[in-house]
Amino acid sequence: MELPVEPGVLIGGVAALVGLVVVLGFALRGRSKPAAIEDAPAPVGGFFAGFARSREALAARLLGLGNSSADAAFEQLEEALIGADVGSKTAGLLVAGVRKRVGRSFDGPSLRSALKEELKQRLGPPAAIAAAAPELPLVILVVGVNGSGKTTTIGKLAARYTAAGKKVLLAAGDTFRAGAIEQLQVWGERSRATVIAHQEGADPAAVIFDALEAGKARGADVVICDTAGRLQAQATLMDQLAKVLRVMKKSVARGPDEVLLVLDGTSGQNAMSQARIFKAVVGVTGVALTKLDGTAKGGVVVAIKEELGLDVKLVGLGEGVDDLRDFDPAAFVEALVG
Repeated sequence: MELPVEPGVLIGGVAALVGLVVVLGFALRGRSKPAAIEDAPAPVGGFFAGFARSREALAARLLGLGNSSADAAFEQLEEALIGADVGSKTAGLLVAGVRKRVGRSFDGPSLRSALKEELKQRLGPPAAIAAAAPELPLVILVVGVNGSGKTTTIGKLAARYTAAGKKVLLAAGDTFRAGAIEQLQVWGERSRATVIAHQEGADPAAVIFDALEAGKARGADVVICDTAGRLQAQATLMDQLAKVLRVMKKSVARGPDEVLLVLDGTSGQNAMSQARIFKAVVGVTGVALTKLDGTAKGGVVVAIKEELGLDVKLVGLGEGVDDLRDFDPAAFVEALVG
């Protein structure tokens, strides 16, 4: 059975700078889907309606830049991008790309078009969360710092698979944080997934190994593995995470089919540091960005893609079990910039 995926709606009604932030950062996949995923009907007005005010504000800003001299316009655009947490390196690349597209003679509409195309190019096409594996079970390892929404994302992802008729096991590998096992068990009940857990303080690698063995023995379709939320600067815990990855390969030789890094959408440039370290330690394959219903720091997504080559695959838009959506940069750019 295939995984149903709904296109989503973000909250609009923000000022011009926030509009610029979001255009660099977030999108809900509304168009391009892998063959293993079906589209649900879009809600009336849906995705595009949510960005009406942001689109108007951004259009006004671009028209204003079109009335400036070329040098002043590009300088102001770069400042706005840096203010949107894109980071100086990526902001410079974006402005250079826009400058190359329009030259020194341009107006507001042409600048808007150039920015839209540059953003599409930098963000690239949608990238799907793993939907199949060479052999069952499909194995997903989820990592991230405390407070990023990691366990909640696991629960929502489990709900998506179980809604598609998949048999899902959750590995309670966060044995470090008090209450983490209980939190995952609550999500297991909500998503109708079985939770494999040891006691608090147990070896997380042993928990995940047991869950993978249980998954194979019970004919599970998907095993999603939680891990302790750790700061990228905590060397001991990061070493422990590397051990988890090694032990996983003793049960499933190919290792995890997806290593999903959960980032807090409000963390701005700090997310860049997190992504760099986690990628080095466990080979992150995609990003889930949470708390997008209340942030103005989405520009870092472009930097993560540009400088680290990581795709945002999922976005979290609330606390509901269905509030995990797919990320579609092209659809978002079209909705916001027009």
